[in-house]
Amino acid sequence: MKTIIIACRTLEDEIELAKKNTGVTYPVTYIESGLHERPKKLAEAIREVFAEADAKQAAASKRGKNAKPQPLRVLMALGQCGNSMTGLTAGNFELIMPKVDDCLSLLIGSNKEKAALNLRDKAFFLTMGWLRGESTIMSQYRQSVEKYGEDTALAIMEMMYEHYETLGLIDTGAAPIDRLQEETKEMADLLGLKRKVYPGTIKYIEELLTGPWPEDRFIIKQPGEAIAEQDFRV
Repeated sequence: MKTIIIACRTLEDEIELAKKNTGVTYPVTYIESGLHERPKKLAEAIREVFAEADAKQAAASKRGKNAKPQPLRVLMALGQCGNSMTGLTAGNFELIMPKVDDCLSLLIGSNKEKAALNLRDKAFFLTMGWLRGESTIMSQYRQSVEKYGEDTALAIMEMMYEHYETLGLIDTGAAPIDRLQEETKEMADLLGLKRKVYPGTIKYIEELLTGPWPEDRFIIKQPGEAIAEQDFRV
């Protein structure tokens, strides 16, 4: 079965390492990470990728004339992300995605393990992928300085992150953790947060790439089936 991957750009390091570890060579379409802050825009972007995949399948079928078209499978490395996935409909392909709230749960190992971390530590979690995103803590701060001045910008940031005590650095093994520590020092100093390294994992992503896909960890939709909010309930 022909297979393609759709993934959040935030997960690029982990996706590429998982591909290397599993020997998978499926092509990847990355969705810009800043869209997770705008669920409707994120849903629109994914629908466009779905439509493009359908169009390519249709074109390949025409080139094959009377030959039966090769079935398509889409593996989606994304979570529910602000309910953005609800209502998305699989095109002329099988759709498989992890049963997680967001990309963080995917890198921690599950919704349950992320919830346990959130109960134990008041941490704002980061990876190198998040630091490369369009909207980061430091970019937000610099934009606020330009607009309001330094004192007001700092007050805004302190208000936004007042419920956190720690910057949680997730070590998935996909990027050097010492580099992540170095690049988050200014951020931690700005917000008065301590930094702590947490073990991450790419096993969930590897399982997505290779299967099997147990129903307690994955959502599987056949062509024309829509993703529902209850699909994410474990």
